[in-house]
Amino acid sequence: MNPAIAREPESITIKGGAPLFGKVSVAGAKNALSKQLVASLLTNEPCHFTNVPNITEIHATLAMLESIGTIVEWTGPDALTVHTPSLKSSQVSERYSGFNRIPVLMLGPLLHREKQVWVPMLGGCKIGGRPVDFHLGALEQMGATITDDDAGYMASADELKGTVVRLPYPSVGATENILMAATLAKGTTVIENAAVEPEIVDTISFLVKMGASILADVDRRIIIRGVKSLHGASHETIGDRIEAASYAVAAVATNGRVTVQGVHIQHMLSFLHHLRQMGGDFVAESDGITFFRKSNHLSPVHIETDVHPGFMTDWQQPMVVALTQAQGTSVIHETVYENRFGYTDMLVEMGARISLNTSCLGHKGCRFIDRDHPHSAIITGPTPLSPGHIVIPDLRAGFAYVIAGLLADGRTKIGGYKYLARGYANVPEKLANLGVELSLGYPETR
Repeated sequence: MNPAIAREPESITIKGGAPLFGKVSVAGAKNALSKQLVASLLTNEPCHFTNVPNITEIHATLAMLESIGTIVEWTGPDALTVHTPSLKSSQVSERYSGFNRIPVLMLGPLLHREKQVWVPMLGGCKIGGRPVDFHLGALEQMGATITDDDAGYMASADELKGTVVRLPYPSVGATENILMAATLAKGTTVIENAAVEPEIVDTISFLVKMGASILADVDRRIIIRGVKSLHGASHETIGDRIEAASYAVAAVATNGRVTVQGVHIQHMLSFLHHLRQMGGDFVAESDGITFFRKSNHLSPVHIETDVHPGFMTDWQQPMVVALTQAQGTSVIHETVYENRFGYTDMLVEMGARISLNTSCLGHKGCRFIDRDHPHSAIITGPTPLSPGHIVIPDLRAGFAYVIAGLLADGRTKIGGYKYLARGYANVPEKLANLGVELSLGYPETR
């Protein structure tokens, strides 16, 4: 039973100026499930997933898998089975070039099934370089030969072997890539300075269910002992902590009260700390986490994004919008991506006072020091936001613009809805259930 994929709107128009009240359930984390779907290629047996988000990013990943031979069966609105008994192609179609970063993660699993594979060039939101040198270098250490051109990457290997990989930076994608490749490699692989995000731990849990031998050790060290084969498994993907934080910030920014269901508090500790500093608060209850303000006004904060367990880079966009309503000057220092504040131009047009700085405005070690990247934002408030017509430039900016529309007194039309739909499921329905008056705009049919 394939969940209905409704005709995608071009825009959403929000009537702002009112607080949000009610409950909202977050979907499964796309940053976990998309990688777990790729990991299902490591076995020729069926894998079952629940808490599957109905978003375009997941449908695109499934389409990629189907193109090389995966059988996809929806068993419920948020449940599916994937099964790849054999490959019908060892090449991922070039039509998937530039959409997201899933293809490069398929190199390891595909090399365990074929001696030579090809995947298209990568894509994703334009938030920085995000090079794949760490990915490719690790696979080459494991015995793969990789060449590339303008279209994609060709990899070949008779056998992948265990090795020690020291990541210069705890890259999420590189850690996931090495993890999947190492599960069936001959010998032991050690990842030093690995990323340890909850989504990675969740994927490790899935791989272990499949029969992998993985130890997440201290000091960002992951040890994988290769096994001869993996089998099918069932897995419920964790809730999306990015979606949870987005609705939490919306509740606090609008001075409302929203209960967010389906997320674990331990996955959001850094976010919750800074939310309280800002003047928000929360109560963990049996049916979720309820978010609200603890005072009449919001306070300025200084935030530096970082890898887990630090403040997640995908949390800063909603927080920037909320801080336009704080009394004083806030600073957000982005240390993960060098070009993630482009969305603030539109907020300034709405009346926000935000300036970007190339200096590292914080104490954390930063890869972008003295490199002239505008990676620190200074937000001065409170400033009223004016309604208007804004266009989403990338996925995470999408919900930030939704919050801006909720704060503006009037109707704000938000274009580029496709970016929002990549990572957030059923946004119109969820907002409507929280009391938001909205309408959707669709492209004209000819």
